[in-house]
Amino acid sequence: MSARTLPPPRRLVRSLAGQLFVVQVVIVAAVVAGGAVLAYLFTADRTEDAARRQVTAVARAVADSPAVRAAVTAPDPTAVLQPYAEQVRVDTGVSFVTVMDTGGVRWTHPLPEQIGRTFLGHIDWALAGETRSETYTGTLGPSVRVVTPVLDERHRVVALVSAGLTVQSISEQLRGPLLALVGVAAGALAVGGIGTYLANSRLRRHTHGMGPAELSHLYEYHQATLHAVREGLVLLDRDRRVVLCNDAARELLGLEGTVEGRPVADLGLPAALVAAVSGAGPVRDEVHLTAERVVVLNTSTIGTGLGRVLTLRDHTELQSLSGELDSVRGFTEALGAQAHEAANRLHAVVSLIELGRHREAVEFATAELALAQRLTDRVVAAVGEPVLAALLLGKAAQAAERGVELTLTPDSSIDDGVLPPHLSARDLITVLGNLIDNAVDAAIAGAAARPDPPEVTVTARIDGEHLLLRVADTGEGIAPGAVEDVFRRGWSTKRDGRGSERAGGPGAHGGGDGDGGRDARHGRGLGLALVAQAARRNGGTVEVGRDRGAVLTVRLPLDRPVREGAGAGSGAGSGEPGLGRLVVAP
Repeated sequence: MSARTLPPPRRLVRSLAGQLFVVQVVIVAAVVAGGAVLAYLFTADRTEDAARRQVTAVARAVADSPAVRAAVTAPDPTAVLQPYAEQVRVDTGVSFVTVMDTGGVRWTHPLPEQIGRTFLGHIDWALAGETRSETYTGTLGPSVRVVTPVLDERHRVVALVSAGLTVQSISEQLRGPLLALVGVAAGALAVGGIGTYLANSRLRRHTHGMGPAELSHLYEYHQATLHAVREGLVLLDRDRRVVLCNDAARELLGLEGTVEGRPVADLGLPAALVAAVSGAGPVRDEVHLTAERVVVLNTSTIGTGLGRVLTLRDHTELQSLSGELDSVRGFTEALGAQAHEAANRLHAVVSLIELGRHREAVEFATAELALAQRLTDRVVAAVGEPVLAALLLGKAAQAAERGVELTLTPDSSIDDGVLPPHLSARDLITVLGNLIDNAVDAAIAGAAARPDPPEVTVTARIDGEHLLLRVADTGEGIAPGAVEDVFRRGWSTKRDGRGSERAGGPGAHGGGDGDGGRDARHGRGLGLALVAQAARRNGGTVEVGRDRGAVLTVRLPLDRPVREGAGAGSGAGSGEPGLGRLVVAP
């Protein structure tokens, strides 16, 4: 039968609260014990001083008594002084009163057998006329005693008087205060122990019974986890001050320097983001724009109102891909619509041929072909950049399907290869695509108030050292009071089925994202905000103007400038018709 191997004993790890409890109990006990010892020494010293004063007073009173002075010169001093001395001893509570001659031979003593024997103690100073005290061991044991001289009329020493208290009697006097002191010390120790236990019980609950090493490891794991996750994490206290901000959050929000301890409102974040963070309710998957990124925000409350935890996910790349996907979907829908229309036209041509109307069939087919070819030729000839050309052709087909005429101005001209590498295709699609989508929506919304059909005019050309993209519509335009808010996230005046405005200021030009699919995915009011963000990212500017409707102009530098602070100006700027100019260059 093999011996069973026992596991090694587990080392007892005391929790932090337990260790602090032991330390605090030891400290409290040491303080109480030290206080008790000091109090005892102080009381003992006071008691001994009181005993010295008491025996001194008794000895001097006996020595100054006329009866004593007369008795010491009598033939038998003991017969007179012994009863007197005993009466004084009993009345004053001292241990002994001894009267002796100048040679130290006792005339009185509490023990009669000691009368006639030599006094045990020092009497030299008394013979010299002084009164002194000492602690000496005599016939009654150790005692605090005083020896004083008895002087006659000529101030000569004729006898000596000694009064004293034994150490045992002094100790008996200390017994009461000492017991009281011990009781007070025990009570203080008990109260301190109970208070320490309650405080450490609370600490144990807060530290979950973990020891210092476990807490240290937990902190290290906590820090490593916070800085390793790719999502942004921000912790706020109940006053909305930053308690913790990990590296991903700093990058997503564009924060630099020390942010811990600062109010979230002082971090320079967009107003919409600050309002969402400062609100009382939780936030779920809400899209916000920072200086250069699109982030998805989630918030939740910590405990019972201790603060809030914010999580941020980078949505910038997904937003750009969604924009490209929307453009591709728009192209697909446009191609489907054109295929449907082409089939209808083909049926019409076949029917004309079957009816023998060959001339009319040729004229009908060539007219439709020439119209489509003129638009394609104009776009391809003016815009050599393939991304912009494809976008314009797709948006033209989409606009035509919705009953809006999209035209390219004659001065539009962008040669292939002119645009620098830093102007990415995604940013160009974001800027021009959202401008056209919003212009088409605005033109349709304002068609009821105009006799002319809705129209959107696009200008795309190189203007000096800038790429100029301008989109004008025939809608109601943007009200002057809404110019500053038009590029804010959530600004929109798209109307629901009941005709009520959903958000934003007056005017038919909204900040939405084109068609309903984009609104459902990204939230209302992101289109023009994304335009401003893309312009800011590339060091450009956005101008809001007015002609027949709204006129929005974006200028992007071909040579990326040095990053500067954002600002806002007033006036049309550059001779363009308008309400204001919003400079969004970083």
